[in-house]
Amino acid sequence: MGLWGGEKLVVGYDLGNEFSQISVAASGSGDVTTLSQTAGEENFNIPTVLCKRIGVNQWFYGKEAIRWGEEGQGILVDGLLELARDGEPVMIEEESYDPVALLTLFFKRSLGLISQAASADRIGALMVTCERIDHRMLEVLEQMAAGLQLKTDKIAFHSYRESFYYYMIHQPEELWVYQSLLFVCRRGCMVSYRMECNRHTAPVVTYMQEAEYPFLGAGALPEESSAREQAASRLDADFLRIARECCEGKAVNSIFLIGDAFDREWLQESLRYLCRNRRVFQGTNLFSKGACMGMQERLKPSEAGKNHVFLGKEKLKANVGMKILRQGEESYYALLDAGVNWYEAEAELEFYVQEGNEISLMITPLIGKNGKIAQIVLEDMPGSIARLWARFFLETEEKLAVEIQDLGFGEIRPSSGHVWREKVDIY
Repeated sequence: MGLWGGEKLVVGYDLGNEFSQISVAASGSGDVTTLSQTAGEENFNIPTVLCKRIGVNQWFYGKEAIRWGEEGQGILVDGLLELARDGEPVMIEEESYDPVALLTLFFKRSLGLISQAASADRIGALMVTCERIDHRMLEVLEQMAAGLQLKTDKIAFHSYRESFYYYMIHQPEELWVYQSLLFVCRRGCMVSYRMECNRHTAPVVTYMQEAEYPFLGAGALPEESSAREQAASRLDADFLRIARECCEGKAVNSIFLIGDAFDREWLQESLRYLCRNRRVFQGTNLFSKGACMGMQERLKPSEAGKNHVFLGKEKLKANVGMKILRQGEESYYALLDAGVNWYEAEAELEFYVQEGNEISLMITPLIGKNGKIAQIVLEDMPGSIARLWARFFLETEEKLAVEIQDLGFGEIRPSSGHVWREKVDIY
């Protein structure tokens, strides 16, 4: 039956511009496994590259692609995620290629790693995580997902922030009861993610703050031994300053150092400082595991998931609803709930208007601001009673779009076909 028995698989895929990773779990299990390219080793990083064999329509991905490129037998295409985001055609051997199609090819080929223990047809749900999600990245990911032709419609996307959140709520609570810090060393910079819970609210509201600091990284270490030692000392001192800025005066329970750049060769005084009354972990696969856990939460929420709401950058931070009459009693009808990703927030509703030509939306932010009422005036609405269809969705993190269509009123009045469109600022 394989590693995961006969169950459908939940896949978390960390799609990075340099490296990607895949973590997998059985649908009904909390155990998440990160796939290694080498059996028996923790070789999780898959270079996000393709290589086309010269003169032949044959493609390789990952480490094999690099090998073919280094041997001069193929044309290497790296930075696939950024190429897809830019959208410009990629020229290879005087032929033009769609960059999203190239990214899709890489993604599909890399999913083949699952065949180590199960068929790709067993994928029941897929969560793709990348550094950040905006309009353009969402377009790329949706096109890529359509091109995969997986036998599931349970495909979603979220950012590294959300992956960190889901990873943490699946850890022992003493690690994140106050604050948790994540450091990621990238080219030319150090990025910190700070997770904090407001335990005075129900559900517990969880925030994520992100900051970026200039940092050369371990790739800047020279070969010569004395110069290398001096450079390592400078890296250590630079990171110590960042660590102090992030930790001083703050109740940090745990710290995670993600990536191969955190090398013990230079990580000395900074590590000793971080370990003072704090748990420190090093690894590489947190984001892919967090993506997998995030999809598991969608399928079957844990107790921690039920009791917490994450309000990261990509999240809707307000409840949106309207007051309606039910059996003569006024009641609140929820349309959009705080905590969902803004690009997934959508609701449809059929209702009747008996008096007037206005629709009132109640917008209640969870943090920082007072609630407000947004009035939508239906100009030239035919008749005094109307049956209406409405769609509510977010165009951006802060802009709510409303579409309302006149459905008529049965045999009394046919539909006019009139459609009203409005934009509402949420905050």
